[in-house]
Amino acid sequence: MPNEEQEEIRKELQCEIYPLNSLKSYKYVVICSLFNNKIVLSKHKFRNTWETQGGHTEDGETPIDAAKRELFEESGITDADIYPVCDYYGFNSKSHSNGMVFLAVVHSLSKLPAFEMEKIICFDNLPKDLTYPEVTPIFFEESKKFLSTVKN
Repeated sequence: MPNEEQEEIRKELQCEIYPLNSLKSYKYVVICSLFNNKIVLSKHKFRNTWETQGGHTEDGETPIDAAKRELFEESGITDADIYPVCDYYGFNSKSHSNGMVFLAVVHSLSKLPAFEMEKIICFDNLPKDLTYPEVTPIFFEESKKFLSTVKN
């Protein structure tokens, strides 16, 4: 599949949000990361857009274990409190799958490991050039709602 087609498919990704643990099976995890009230996003080496950390769960891996692994692989972060937030059903014109969204409250940043990400940056607000522009704001909104219940 050409890169332009992959980019269009990523841009059209939609989602439905469900209460935590309601979908039962999870192919993907998404981690919304906050450091000093700033949004931590990663830039993939082969894309010019910003994205949350996340990816597929490996065989025998729990969603929380996948979230910790993906957070490290895509940001270098190991010093964070990670909370499950909600389930989601993601879909576009080519595919669909279930996932779980996590919130990482990051205590310190570390060196980015040599995997698929080029760099991470902390943003005050979500930038316009997101890899998944339709769903990333929804995932962060759900994470912020969850965070407000933890703080109270």
